[in-house]
Amino acid sequence: MSDIQHLVERYIAAWNETDPAARRALIGEVFAADARYTDPLADVTGPDALDAVVGAVQDQFAGLAFTLGPVDTHHHVARFTWELGPAGGEALVIGFDVAVTGEDGLIHGVLGFLDKVPATG
Repeated sequence: MSDIQHLVERYIAAWNETDPAARRALIGEVFAADARYTDPLADVTGPDALDAVVGAVQDQFAGLAFTLGPVDTHHHVARFTWELGPAGGEALVIGFDVAVTGEDGLIHGVLGFLDKVPATG
């Protein structure tokens, strides 16, 4: 397993960590201090801001979990799919992220895309 693969797995684990202190610690271990996270609903910089985004997603989708799809890596870049849904059930949200790591082995940026989102109304 590559270092980037492991880092991406820990990134998804942070999205699933519901204990606020443990989640914030995990985010701090995975992301550089000036890391930027951008998706259609958020554009934040720094671990504290990312932690707030993750907490808000957990509040909105309580009881659901992220699962990681295949991870494709080269150089300091990883692309991967993920799903958010109930254990053993159909995913409510499906996304695709690209993470860029630095020489320090931490994530410095994530560009996220949402391929499937729940209908609103």
